[in-house]
Amino acid sequence: MNDKVKKALAVGRANSRISLKRGGNEAKEMPMRGTLLADIPVELPEEIFETICLSDNVKIERIVSRGHASTTGFWYDQEKSEFILIVQGSAGLKFENERDIVILKTGDYLNIGAHVKHRVEWTDPTCNTVWLAVHY
Repeated sequence: MNDKVKKALAVGRANSRISLKRGGNEAKEMPMRGTLLADIPVELPEEIFETICLSDNVKIERIVSRGHASTTGFWYDQEKSEFILIVQGSAGLKFENERDIVILKTGDYLNIGAHVKHRVEWTDPTCNTVWLAVHY
């Protein structure tokens, strides 16, 4: 197996697929495989935002938090809709003009429309909160 094929099959951290050439012809794109629960540092002073797949219309990223929250007064106001899935851990999200905090636990998902202002009030400080976020 050559280095390009090995790289294509390795845990992907940039794009979901890589094109390979064989004999001068473009081959089919190789699928990428990985795990959302690997390569998490012991110390996590800042959240990790990692793009694992990107196209013109969709961005899929892994976010890893541990006791992190949005800065006071900061609100996400995103151009695209965002689907989030809590793979591990828990978090509390606050939406502008809403009193209650939405609590998400392992396995919970939420779809947030474009320009719906929201913020992360808290993430579990005792374990990693791993998010799968799909921006579309």
